[in-house]
Amino acid sequence: MFKIGKDKQKALPTDPIMQSQEIYQQGLATIKDLIAPSAVKISPSHIEIGDISARTIFVMAFPKFLNTNWFSPIINIDFPINISIFIHPMDTNDVLKDLQKTSTQVQSRINMEASSGKVRNPMLESAYQNVEELRTRLQEGTEKFFKTGIYLTAFGDSKEEVNSIIQEIEAILEAQLVYVKPADFRVEQGFLSTIPLGEDSLNASNSLNTSPLSTTFPFVSADLSSNQGILYGINRHNNSLVLFDRFAMENANMVVFAKSGAGKSYAIKLEVLRSLMMDTNVIIIDPENEYQHLCNTVGGSFIKISLNSKSHLNPFDIPKVGEGEDPADVLRNNIASIIGLLHIMLGSVTPEEDSVLDKAIHEVYSIRDISAQTNFNSLTPESFPTMSDLYEVLRNMEGSESLAARLERYTEGIFSGFINQPTNIITKGANLVVFNIRDLESELRPVAMYMVLQYIWNEMRSDLRKRMVVVDEAWVMMQHEDAASFLFGIAKRCRKYYTGLTTITQDINDFMSSRYGKPIVTNSSLQLLLKQSPAAIDTVVDTFYLTAQEKFLLLESNVGEGIFFAGNKHAAIKIIASYSEDQIITSDPRQLLEIEEAKKELEEEEDTGMF
Repeated sequence: MFKIGKDKQKALPTDPIMQSQEIYQQGLATIKDLIAPSAVKISPSHIEIGDISARTIFVMAFPKFLNTNWFSPIINIDFPINISIFIHPMDTNDVLKDLQKTSTQVQSRINMEASSGKVRNPMLESAYQNVEELRTRLQEGTEKFFKTGIYLTAFGDSKEEVNSIIQEIEAILEAQLVYVKPADFRVEQGFLSTIPLGEDSLNASNSLNTSPLSTTFPFVSADLSSNQGILYGINRHNNSLVLFDRFAMENANMVVFAKSGAGKSYAIKLEVLRSLMMDTNVIIIDPENEYQHLCNTVGGSFIKISLNSKSHLNPFDIPKVGEGEDPADVLRNNIASIIGLLHIMLGSVTPEEDSVLDKAIHEVYSIRDISAQTNFNSLTPESFPTMSDLYEVLRNMEGSESLAARLERYTEGIFSGFINQPTNIITKGANLVVFNIRDLESELRPVAMYMVLQYIWNEMRSDLRKRMVVVDEAWVMMQHEDAASFLFGIAKRCRKYYTGLTTITQDINDFMSSRYGKPIVTNSSLQLLLKQSPAAIDTVVDTFYLTAQEKFLLLESNVGEGIFFAGNKHAAIKIIASYSEDQIITSDPRQLLEIEEAKKELEEEEDTGMF
């Protein structure tokens, strides 16, 4: 039985059991109880929800012109904010009537000023022209008119923190002439307008036509597909393909920065493999033996440079003289390169010793009857002098005793055999050439990298073809002034020889500490940033002018993920390889071991006649 009260409130059960059941139901927590804050405090400028403080601002004025993606810095800002954009369509006929009235008023004002003899007013004429142009577009149906409200609510642990966030947002928007205003005394309406209820309780809108309204679209991502070239990866913004031909850019240079294990060598090996299919010649300086498996798989030439190696490079080799080149300039440039190499080998060299070296190198060439009048193209590798010849000349020159003593270890000491032999390397016909310097002592690596780059530079000048040069662990060269200068010279001039230089480094601080680091980056049309360490992220941010969101992305990226720059465009990228490509370019020791074991099993089965 139920009893209904005189005030027509809810019927209460008279049965004791049912009364107990009703009390129990009333005591149960609902979903609203669980998600509702413990308390809400509303003040004129802030709303406090539990321990969180919030404040709402709204856009009150726009500039005359809006650029696409102008709202992106706010979308990507690394602060807790809610953003709501309300768009209310307006009746075109009503807008046309208002615009006609406005046009009449402006035209009347212009006529009145003209009749009174005043100088024309550019502001009135511009306003009249804009109104008439908008009227035409609305009449043609190419534009529509909307009431647009853009509201932002910032959250923080205190009012001071919220105010600091609001000030930063205001600074970003006002730099683009977009002005905002706080929703003071309307904080409740502002908060309700920026939570997912779909209600425009604040109703603080501006009138915008279709063109400027389209620029506020928040989900804008760069499309890095040029519809030619090779696949670099997947655009993480919209899952489109990142296709690019580096040789179609202003220059074909590329820099790659990433921490150890972030996948930089994997990404470049994938690019090399795909570039080979586009008939690109590739030369790689490999300090850690990461490219041997790839080289062997594609039938490339793997050249090992070490103290006991049978492969030799002679820095005294003179490149072939191309058409239009002056042999005297070629010889002079080669001597300058040798002096740069000697600076790395000998350490600190005084100006007086520089003069002695210059004279000694000219003397060494003269002993072999090589001068600017010699036909360099007819000379064989055995025709050129070696470092041992320079050592003998220095031993017999006055004032060069210190230079000879320091050079002796490269000709007769512990480093002999490495640099004082005629060149016996043949790379003709190989689309992929890998110079491996893993087994060299750390002291000799900059010397070897310099010599290999000098050899590559001579090849570039004498044999014009589409070519890619990869310098892994480039920071080793950047530690030496002359080596860094030589690397920068190649980066600046290789475009003329249809060549793209790729510099890879895991130590960006060492790379950028050189005065040639920034110029090499700015002379590279393509840049790839993968996962970064916290110790280096600030240098990366300053170098590439990254936003706070992009900084966070590089810190939190997985292996093979980062940001790809192509000219003025950039987007988040994920490096993707097929199964077959992965088997060729992998550097994972476990995977390489499995591949070798599979090969051995296949060979054993072939030997036993099972196939």
